[in-house]
Amino acid sequence: MNKTTNASRPRRAQVRLDYAIAALLAAVGGAASAQDAERIDTPPVLATIVRDGAVKKAAVEGAAVTPATAFGLPELGPHEAPLTLDIQLTTSRILNPATGVYDTVELRSYKSPKTDPAVPFVAPTIQTQPGETVRITLNNNLEKEPNCKPPNINTPHCFNSTNLHSHGLWVSPTGNSDNVLITIRPKVSFQYEYNIPFDHPSGTFWYHPHLHGSTALQVASGMAGTMIVRGSRQPTREKTGDIDTLLVGKAFSERVAQFQQVQYACRDKVTNQIKVKKNDKGEVIAWICDPGDIGRITSYDQFGPSSWKQSGRYTSVNGRVLPIFEVTDTGTIERWRAVHAGVRNTISLQFKRLREGAPAFERLAAVDQAEWAKANCVGDPLRQWEIAADGLTHAQIIEKTQNTLQPGYRSDVLVVFPEPGRYCVIDAEAPPEATVNVQAESRQLLGTVVVKGGAVIADPKQYLTQRLVEAAGVTQRPEMRDAIKTDLVNGLKLTNFEPHKTITDGELTKPGTVAQKVEFNIVTKEAVPPDPPVTEFQVNDKPYDPKTARELVLGRVEEWELSSKVANHPFHIHVNPFQVVKILNVCDQDVSDGKNPDYTNWKTKDDCKKPGEKPDTQYSTLKNTWRDTLFVKQGYKLYVRSRYERYIGEYVLHCHILDHEDNGMMQNIRMVLPDGDGGGVMGHH
Repeated sequence: MNKTTNASRPRRAQVRLDYAIAALLAAVGGAASAQDAERIDTPPVLATIVRDGAVKKAAVEGAAVTPATAFGLPELGPHEAPLTLDIQLTTSRILNPATGVYDTVELRSYKSPKTDPAVPFVAPTIQTQPGETVRITLNNNLEKEPNCKPPNINTPHCFNSTNLHSHGLWVSPTGNSDNVLITIRPKVSFQYEYNIPFDHPSGTFWYHPHLHGSTALQVASGMAGTMIVRGSRQPTREKTGDIDTLLVGKAFSERVAQFQQVQYACRDKVTNQIKVKKNDKGEVIAWICDPGDIGRITSYDQFGPSSWKQSGRYTSVNGRVLPIFEVTDTGTIERWRAVHAGVRNTISLQFKRLREGAPAFERLAAVDQAEWAKANCVGDPLRQWEIAADGLTHAQIIEKTQNTLQPGYRSDVLVVFPEPGRYCVIDAEAPPEATVNVQAESRQLLGTVVVKGGAVIADPKQYLTQRLVEAAGVTQRPEMRDAIKTDLVNGLKLTNFEPHKTITDGELTKPGTVAQKVEFNIVTKEAVPPDPPVTEFQVNDKPYDPKTARELVLGRVEEWELSSKVANHPFHIHVNPFQVVKILNVCDQDVSDGKNPDYTNWKTKDDCKKPGEKPDTQYSTLKNTWRDTLFVKQGYKLYVRSRYERYIGEYVLHCHILDHEDNGMMQNIRMVLPDGDGGGVMGHH
């Protein structure tokens, strides 16, 4: 893929232009040293596949520019994007920090004509727009697996069979659309067709396999890609518009940061056990590969609460371990499209200054990362201004210094690097209660940012506000400019860009009623010796049964209660997003609006009288935000509301710890038509 530099805009990162859609993604590279050159990422662009057509050059100068020309998009209308993804085993290499060398890996991967040969296991980014039909032909070129079906559907199985889920897209779940209840066997091709409605929100989404029994293994192998819906609708007095139309001009740049834990292992040829390195206490601190070994993902013993920590690996960004992100100067406002495309493990994203003269970190073992980061990533964390979560624009920009990403989450944040120099991209430490594994996570380095030059920005928030106001004055309709500017000045509000209206009490089909309850649970059941105990992963006291479904009625608006008896779980539901109403901790305090602190040492009601320790802020800004995935802590009650709009058919809700889902923590949903008498009907009777 070629890079195109906009010479008339020297202060901005390079612009990557792809077929017919000009993606405003920062695509810059460089080398810290000769031995590091091969590790340098060209962030954040992944290989991109879009509709066929000639390359269009976007003139994004912040003056007399329309949203369509700014993003290289054709005018809205009937367009099609034919795409092809080949699923195959890909040989690549990944830096193993435990040994300081690259491991050879063989992974199940998506491959397209635009695949980056340096990281061939990284899936391409798909870009589209509202009103477009996206056709994705999946060619499953993996080897056949005879007799792969287990006696129990909730035992992982059929690792070479697959399907496709467009995570977060508001499209039909039936037929050859976002249908995750079909199976694509090896040597079979199938074309998915996503008819994206004209009123679909613009935003950051992603795609991955979703065949029950093999989802975790395939996603951990790297089978996950970012999907961007780019919008060109300006706000009017009648309708809200796309945030994309505001972030236009010489001050703005963009990058995709797709976070993954590629959980490969090398195995002993005699015992088939994972090769490991242990410390003096006999604790596993790294998974290792010897010369000539090939790392693979072959079994679910490679997953579990302690697996990633024991592996000693680093979370990769766009397929790279410890990438370097380059920013041309401090005047650039970067839109980071952060995507947690991993199976499990919480990421707490922070940016800090890297101390001058800091020692090398490239071959630092994971167990030494926390102390290195503590000593060398200094000062207060940079502020991140979140404009959207899960692809859905907020009514007001949310300011953060730590951005918690659970599996399945996406976060669009604006970042201003205030002065030239180097910065740490950090996965900050987190207490057990804040993580999916219910284990403390130590600080770890994810990469570095190099800011080449520019003036020192004394007040990044003021600078950001000024640039947004300036952009509104150029890009928005004359009759809307003053209202948008006023919103930005008065608290960075984005009310003219929020895609969904707040669900009021009066809009509920049954006001004052919790219509749907979802409770996650893990139960160990005794078996008849010599069989071992059986662990069940449940939703509402039952493991997954494809023959049963929760029935919902199209057109209703309902409130849901989410909870967990055992452990913490990210809740995800397909098709219709939901709005957060309140989140009650174990002390029955609503911690979703920041008025009540959420302390990790409060685990039972008796603890509520104790002094608070180590506040967890991941819930503190969620009130009234729209999501499709939401972290559910054990003992908490989370209340959300959803409109059931447009689409009928069968789809699923599940825990987004994907090995939990494969083991049964999933439930089918059947959306039916109203019957005219207060109930629902599907079929002829």
